[in-house]
Amino acid sequence: MTMPSSLRKFALTAHVTASVGWLGAVAGFLALAVAGLRSHDVQMVRAAYLATESITWSVIVPLAFASLLTGLVVSLSAPWGLFRHYWVLVKFMLTILATVLLLLHTRPIGILAAAVREIAWSSGDIRRWQIQLVGDAAAALLALVVSVTLSIYKPPGMTAYGRRKQNAQRQLSGSETLVDNGRGAKWMKAFVILVGGLILVFILHLAGGGLGALHYR
Repeated sequence: MTMPSSLRKFALTAHVTASVGWLGAVAGFLALAVAGLRSHDVQMVRAAYLATESITWSVIVPLAFASLLTGLVVSLSAPWGLFRHYWVLVKFMLTILATVLLLLHTRPIGILAAAVREIAWSSGDIRRWQIQLVGDAAAALLALVVSVTLSIYKPPGMTAYGRRKQNAQRQLSGSETLVDNGRGAKWMKAFVILVGGLILVFILHLAGGGLGALHYR
């Protein structure tokens, strides 16, 4: 997909802004979740979980979809492509994984926010939801950090599709056919399989009963 340079730079700026904002918002969410789990101050716990609900729907969800959409536009309009290099493919899959994880676990956020709105509530009744919230936020933050790392280091390794496309382009231009030694591709292939499997598990979980989480609001 061809795109004017100015428009592509605008899309890249939007993608970086949304991605960095998403990472920062998730880090803040994790801090609130940890504070809610560890604090014994009722008012502190109530404020933490009301804030997590607000930040989820007002900041994290919009930024997640903005990052996913702009990332798709940038990858399809850039020379890297979306399916040519393993690091781009893994980064895109991690973004999908983090988004699915976010949507799947909005229910604990709603449950905790509803619980602390009650005048009388017991921390023992919501303990497992508190722990799950911390785990979900930590997993999402890890996925986003790995995604940023891939963007910076750009590990070598082209997919079979990428090698075919590049060889075809070289043949059309009369250049020598590319010889890809597969350096660094093996672990990236394993990473693709791992992330793809996790996405499949989460999607099956959504289809098997987790869909109710999406209808909380």
